[in-house]
Amino acid sequence: MRIVDVCAFYTPAGGGVRTYVERKLRAGADAGHEIVILAPGTHDEVRHFGRNVRIVTIAAAPFPLDRTYHYFDDEPALHAALDALAPDMVEVSSPWTSAAMVARWRGAAPRALIMHSDPLAAYAYRWFGAIADRATIDRRFDWFWRHLRRMDAAIDLIVCASHDLSRRLTAGGLTRVVTEPMGVEPGLFTPANRDETLRAELLRCCNLPPDAVLLIGVGRFAPEKRWPMVVDAVTRAGLAQPVGLMLIGDGRERDHIARAAFGSPHIRLVQPVRDRAALARILASADALVHGCEAETFCMTAAEARASGLPVIVPDSGGARDHWRKGQGALYRGGDGAALAQALTGFLADDPSMHRARAADAAREVRSMDDHFAALFARYAQLARGVADAA
Repeated sequence: MRIVDVCAFYTPAGGGVRTYVERKLRAGADAGHEIVILAPGTHDEVRHFGRNVRIVTIAAAPFPLDRTYHYFDDEPALHAALDALAPDMVEVSSPWTSAAMVARWRGAAPRALIMHSDPLAAYAYRWFGAIADRATIDRRFDWFWRHLRRMDAAIDLIVCASHDLSRRLTAGGLTRVVTEPMGVEPGLFTPANRDETLRAELLRCCNLPPDAVLLIGVGRFAPEKRWPMVVDAVTRAGLAQPVGLMLIGDGRERDHIARAAFGSPHIRLVQPVRDRAALARILASADALVHGCEAETFCMTAAEARASGLPVIVPDSGGARDHWRKGQGALYRGGDGAALAQALTGFLADDPSMHRARAADAAREVRSMDDHFAALFARYAQLARGVADAA
């Protein structure tokens, strides 16, 4: 099949979406498919990654809420690109205008909407959650739910990577929702990467001895990640027991996060680790992952942490929730800093090494990206056969 992914949230500087896209290029080529990523960017460009895989960029406007990204703003240009590519299957990975543009394209290929973003959780629930419950917010944003239901009627498949998002969309009236969890890069993230010498070095960077607890956070420094809340909760939990926090990432919230740390010698902000093998060693050498974002559609970071044998301390909603297992970390009420501090305090008091031992035993359960793509491509082949049979 020739699969075209209209990927509004791909950027070379991105995080989980970029990792997902780049693995898809390899997995698709290995399976004999032709994979084309059609993305918005600063200018028109074609980058080849082999005979059957390429990224095609269309010049587009910057995304106003995060200028790392762009968004499709020229529907005729997008349709012309799809016409020229003549796909057997079209994916679109944003529920916003690009989904509507793909729905209006006159081509015959079946279409799937991959829910790589959750705008209500990332923005509306976060902005208004302190003054209204989710049901009330959903009613106020019924225009968005109506948009999603129109996309559900016009597109053949709505793919979610977490059960939490699938449940919400189904409850909101969508009828073509399936759950297809993503996975981690095969052979890279494993408890075998644990390095006690590296762990001691990381704790030393946090001005702590080797018998302290090392927490790690990984992700963009963006408002929806709630890193200042994480920093504050770790600081409070650390009053009872020595604990260090290493945050790996970058973004426009860096200064805000640094201010939240109040110059704590036990909290370190570290630039993104581009070497994936090095990141795998760091994850496996920590004692737990802590995550603040309840707007994740899958949470690649939590999956990589679990595959590395780490307990995860995550909110009770969003994609991160799917990665928690009883006795392997902690859940807390999403967006509630006091609840996170309490969960951290309980985790620290409950012998983190036992949590880690159980998590290491369960690491093999984490799905690989190749398993994910094999299942996804099988769904696409079934859809494409249905269209061919109908013709």
